[in-house]
Amino acid sequence: MAPFLPLAPPLITALLGAAVGSFLNVVTWRLPRQESILWPSSHCPRCGTTLAWWDNVPVLSWLLLRGRCRYCKAPISRRYPLVESACALLWVITLLAQPAAMGPAPDPLLLLLAGWGLVSWLIPLVLIDLDSLWLPEPLCRWGLVTGLAVTALLGFQQGPTIGRSLLFSHLLAAAMGLLGFELCSALAARAFGKPALGLGDAKLAALMGAWLGPLGLGLAVALAVISGGLIGLLGRLTGRLKRGQAMAFGPFLAAGTLAIWWAGSRFWLDLLLPHP
Repeated sequence: MAPFLPLAPPLITALLGAAVGSFLNVVTWRLPRQESILWPSSHCPRCGTTLAWWDNVPVLSWLLLRGRCRYCKAPISRRYPLVESACALLWVITLLAQPAAMGPAPDPLLLLLAGWGLVSWLIPLVLIDLDSLWLPEPLCRWGLVTGLAVTALLGFQQGPTIGRSLLFSHLLAAAMGLLGFELCSALAARAFGKPALGLGDAKLAALMGAWLGPLGLGLAVALAVISGGLIGLLGRLTGRLKRGQAMAFGPFLAAGTLAIWWAGSRFWLDLLLPHP
């Protein structure tokens, strides 16, 4: 049986995930515009009318309204139901996860909540990076702090020795992610005249280290480099990516993070470095 299925039925998990996805749409829209994510309440960005709760039911409201505002008939982006559906799906996948970054015997419920939190934290980072090639520092910084807090909570719940060991290794991984990416960017700037990575990528790497530890961070970055390289090559071959055109790397880092969280480091280590 999958590790977390006894804790949360998939249908309820999907509904909760879709509701969280609805809020993440708000975060993705407002944060780059330096607006409060809590106030005012949801409203149409075109006519400004405050939306009733029945206009905010994830996915269903968009379908019933046929993708248009009830009041001014302005089109509502397909992104809203897609993000809500994606968040629901990712929350359900997390029920099947076998994370190994938080010690040998973490509390299952706390570990599940941590996984849902990690998924939800990465979604707006990915969307904002795709939109504007920008990874907001507050999201990265507080994601790092949250990762270390979760590490401490789950680690010390297993005993002081495991708690101290986990917290130290995840602190080390966060520093490695930040400094390693900044070093790579500086070396690229010296060699090619421009940074290969943005500072936001370094801060996201620090967040990853706080959640995954050193081994998980290394594997997640490796997966991000491989997948990013393949997509970049495909983009060049199809003409969708021009020479010298910047490409968001945050989505690949986020995907690598979730791959490690879901399947565990051992699975990917054996896949990338198979034993004879």
